[in-house]
Amino acid sequence: MHKLSLSVQYASTTPDLPTRAQFRRWFQRALEQDVQVALRIVDEIEGRALNLTYRGKDYATNVLTFVYDEPELPPGLPAEEEVAALYGDVVICAPVLAREAAEQGKSLLAHYAHLTLHAALHLQGYDHENEADAAVMEARETALMLKMGYPAPYQEVNP
Repeated sequence: MHKLSLSVQYASTTPDLPTRAQFRRWFQRALEQDVQVALRIVDEIEGRALNLTYRGKDYATNVLTFVYDEPELPPGLPAEEEVAALYGDVVICAPVLAREAAEQGKSLLAHYAHLTLHAALHLQGYDHENEADAAVMEARETALMLKMGYPAPYQEVNP
C-alpha cells in the first residue's frame, strides 16, 4: 500500500460534508505512488477566486488539483524520514459539488467519492485533455468506484 499524508481543511459552511476518514479512504484507493496532499473544502467565493487566479476562468468549478515539484529536503534528513514523493493540493467546492449531484440525480457521497478519486488521479498524472487520455482516466475512475460499491460515475442517471 502506498503512503498517504493527507491534511483536510474545512472552509465551507455547506452541510453534509464527508469526514476526514472518508476522504482518506477515497484518496488511498486511487494511489499508485506515495502522495502528500492538502485537501481544502471551500465555498463558492473561494472556489471562484482560485479558478480565476489559476485557470483564468471566472466561476467556481467542482475540483481543482495542483501538483508541485518535490521540495528541497533539509540536509542530513535520514532516508526513513523522507516525505512522500508526490506533493499537491486539491480544492473541492462543496456548493458546486452538491448542486451537480442534485442535477445529475447522484448520491452526494458518491459524487464526493468520484471527484476525490478524480483529483487523486490528476495528482498522479492522469488527464482528460484528449479523447484517448479521457478514456483511460474514466475507465480507472469507474473501476475504482465500482470496487468501492458506488455506481459508475459516467453513466446517465435520470433524476
